[in-house]
Amino acid sequence: MPEPVPTIASSHIGQLAAHLNALYPPAQAQQALARLVPRLEAFARTFPGLQLPAGDSRVDEHDIILITYGDQVQESGKPPLQSLDELLAARVGGILTGVHILPFYPSTSDDGFSVVDYLEVDPALGDWSDIERLAAHFRLMVDAVINHISASSAWFRGFLVGDPRFRDYFITVDPTTDLSTVTRPRALALLTPVEAAHGVEHVWTTFSTDQIDLNYANPEVLLAMTDVLLHYVAHGAQFIRLDAIAYLWKEVGTACIHLARTHRVVQFWRTVLNAVAPRTLLITETNVPHLENISYFGDGTNEAQLVYQFPLPPLTLHAFRTGDARHLQAWAADLTTPSNQTTFFNFLASHDGIGVRPAEGILSLAEVQGLVDLAQAHGGYVSYKTNPDGSRSPYELNINYFDALNDPAADEPQSTQIDRFMAAQAILLSLAGVPGIYVHSLFASRSWREGVAQTDRYRTINRQKFQRAALERELAETRSLRHQVFSRYRALIKARIRQPAFHPQGGQQIVAVNPALFSFVRTAPDNSSRVLCIHNVSATAQSFAADLSMAGIRSDAGLTDLISGRTYSVNAGQTGTLTVPPYGVLWLRSEQGNK
Repeated sequence: MPEPVPTIASSHIGQLAAHLNALYPPAQAQQALARLVPRLEAFARTFPGLQLPAGDSRVDEHDIILITYGDQVQESGKPPLQSLDELLAARVGGILTGVHILPFYPSTSDDGFSVVDYLEVDPALGDWSDIERLAAHFRLMVDAVINHISASSAWFRGFLVGDPRFRDYFITVDPTTDLSTVTRPRALALLTPVEAAHGVEHVWTTFSTDQIDLNYANPEVLLAMTDVLLHYVAHGAQFIRLDAIAYLWKEVGTACIHLARTHRVVQFWRTVLNAVAPRTLLITETNVPHLENISYFGDGTNEAQLVYQFPLPPLTLHAFRTGDARHLQAWAADLTTPSNQTTFFNFLASHDGIGVRPAEGILSLAEVQGLVDLAQAHGGYVSYKTNPDGSRSPYELNINYFDALNDPAADEPQSTQIDRFMAAQAILLSLAGVPGIYVHSLFASRSWREGVAQTDRYRTINRQKFQRAALERELAETRSLRHQVFSRYRALIKARIRQPAFHPQGGQQIVAVNPALFSFVRTAPDNSSRVLCIHNVSATAQSFAADLSMAGIRSDAGLTDLISGRTYSVNAGQTGTLTVPPYGVLWLRSEQGNK
């Protein structure tokens, strides 16, 4: 019987060999490659359509991704994944292209992030056919919870009973070892004692005692997790989110964050996908300061195509808290990506809190404390991390983003709170990158303090589930907060997706003429269109006047607002020719085209 024709390019095999040799001793690397290549060959033959070439522009101005839990929408007698698909198809089909389903695997804690079995769908949510149905309607993003696995998983149970297959799947450390240099994202113990077959072992647990870190120094773990990623691709994943990737590789005596071998593992998986599914994109989740975050772009061709834009939530909140966008402007003015294969994943809210570490070096300690005070004054909580010297510092604000911007106890019109919130969302939708909208922002939820009381976990404040019938009733009620925010969100999204200037690879030039106005010009990659975006972050009307010729905008015949349809005049040297109302948003396109 003839040998199968190779389907993996020799160049990819060479790259994979180089990555493995950088990670492991030569004999281990060679053995891992020998086992990996046949798996990739079999995958490529089974899914030949996934090998179609991918151009540089795998996302465009139409791409907007909703972030949601698989059981976010619930109704009697129907799997939640089906209810979610039906609701999204009816409400956002045609305007949102993607959906990020947070971990939908069997799990024991952390709302899905303590995975028991990477290859199964939690039967309480549905099954793989429900995931595939969503993938048929939307571009699917899935979580690869690769740093750790549940203490109840078969892998860890095998380790506890002495199964030799899993002896080196986890990291054991003598508890007397000096681990003071390790970066700690939580104010918890780094090592957890467990009763194993040969006595008490102290296993590495970065995030919780139920989340046991995997040992990537064992190539068996890398190969097993590669199989997991390919399993997700086979079921329709177009984006793979590498959760908590920064902490993946451990070396005692180092900070154990952003290590060279961690980046090499990302490069390895990028090469795997380039070989068998080049249209599948990697997105890294690293809640760290900006320069550390963007390091996961690599050289622009060899690591993640998208990275989470973690500074955006705290900087936007600070701008609205102070009515001053200068920090936001200065940060955005320096945003670049290393190639046209890379872009940012912009978001303001997510299932987690508002991280404040990404604002380090941008906001002062006093300004960060201002955000902490704001969150607590608005009914939220604050989570802390432990520093190497044993002190604590704020890690994230636990509060719904609507309430972070709007004091629930304030005596102000609902219309003002909606204007403030939508001005922030307009920033999210217009900045260069792919927008990610958390489901609780799209449907205007408030903080769920009752949930925190039930779970004793601060993050629960932003994780309340919907009963479908009740949600539908509120969306149908024209005076409800949900209806008004959702309607305005739809209008903003429709304005965005009609304009090539909002392409993630389009140009972005900050126009800093008024501290209260976060303003910039977006330009289509082919220079065919330009849009001037103006966002008032203050509670008072503001004047805008600037010579826009340097940004290629012709204003002599007026500018049309993409949101309202009104025409405005902006002429150089005429202060006050354009007035932006409190928390107003203008997306202005030249009627005569571009210069």
